[in-house]
Amino acid sequence: MVVGRFAPTPSGRMHLGNVFAALIAWLSVRSQGGEMVLRMEDLDTLRTSDAYARLLRQDLAWLGLDYDRETPPQSTRSETYDRYFDRLMEMGLLYPCYCTRSQLHSVNAPHLSDGTYVYPGTCRNLTPQARRAMNRAPAWRVVVPDRLWSLNDRVQGRYELNLAKDCGDMVVRRADGVYVYQLAVTVDDGEAGVTEVVRGMDLLSSAPRQMYLQELFGFPHPQYAHVPMLLAPDGRRLSKRDRDLDLGELQKRFSPEAIIGLLAHAAGLIDRPAPIGAAELAKEFQWSNLRGDSIYLNIPNS
Repeated sequence: MVVGRFAPTPSGRMHLGNVFAALIAWLSVRSQGGEMVLRMEDLDTLRTSDAYARLLRQDLAWLGLDYDRETPPQSTRSETYDRYFDRLMEMGLLYPCYCTRSQLHSVNAPHLSDGTYVYPGTCRNLTPQARRAMNRAPAWRVVVPDRLWSLNDRVQGRYELNLAKDCGDMVVRRADGVYVYQLAVTVDDGEAGVTEVVRGMDLLSSAPRQMYLQELFGFPHPQYAHVPMLLAPDGRRLSKRDRDLDLGELQKRFSPEAIIGLLAHAAGLIDRPAPIGAAELAKEFQWSNLRGDSIYLNIPNS
């Protein structure tokens, strides 16, 4: 059975970019008779809140995007992540990293075309004496192999990444003890039995990182689908800073069917921007109809 998930960060109201990713994930699962899982990704407890989590659930209900079960939020799962961290330690794949943010982002460090730095392995071979001389808590990195990871994304097609050359050894736990996105998501998806991951195209490069951790932990690889980004007419990426595009504001002007119809038309799923409910749209959903490039969204006044 197909098991999909929607994993929002409860740090504000849903905006149209969140709605679009949730809608496509839901349509795919429901069109295949599968199971939908909800998970709150609240690792950053300073930015997230239970109040926003409640609003997210209300927004999903208002849109007609139901789910079959909700797994525990990430903020409650530190002990679970500890166990997987210990497994990596037992494999001999972890080492402490004392690099500061300024060092990591220095002009001398290698960077990818998108500005992401490639970790050069500065702390990998530090001697015990050198580590003891450090007077700050370390982050922890996992050694990555010099190997090409590839996937056939349902929307973006074939994607490849060499973790050693294009990423470098990955942080799995920050210096403050908080586990990072890549480890937490891999564990959460694996334990929940997720078989299909639908999310924004900005997270495409995370897939090979998570595939590596899945292999280490013995989880099967899910099917990935990275949907195009929603952009404002001027090319800006939609975000939670666009208060006029969050559901709190949009609910004052539009019905859920109108919002779903607008998104479905922009994505190529229907011929015209007419109101349509999620359940009705799921009956005709096909991945082949979904656009793969960025979607420019023009919101009517009413």
